[in-house]
Amino acid sequence: MNDLFTFAALGTLTGASAVTLLAANVIGGLIGPNGDKARKWIALGIALALSYVAAAFADAGPEKWIVAFFNGLVIFSAALGVNQLPPGNRQATSASPTQLAQGREPRYIRSWV
Repeated sequence: MNDLFTFAALGTLTGASAVTLLAANVIGGLIGPNGDKARKWIALGIALALSYVAAAFADAGPEKWIVAFFNGLVIFSAALGVNQLPPGNRQATSASPTQLAQGREPRYIRSWV
């Protein structure tokens, strides 16, 4: 049980971005095909929520809420995959996201960009 997520792990960038990625994909998958457009917003909401929850437990002044906002953006960027932001790094996609390349299975975790 110690190898799975812990509250201490959720307080790290790696843990928070992993939770953001997993939760956004699961919720988007449960919504269905229309969930693909909502994944970015779901991920942003989860990242900000995790950041503000962590800030609530921090012993700092009122500026912690401003810092929490930017930490949420960092978590979102890590979950989104900052390396995919330049257009040259993106994978080519077909006109319809429901069309699959011949012989390829659908991927559960898809690029949001």
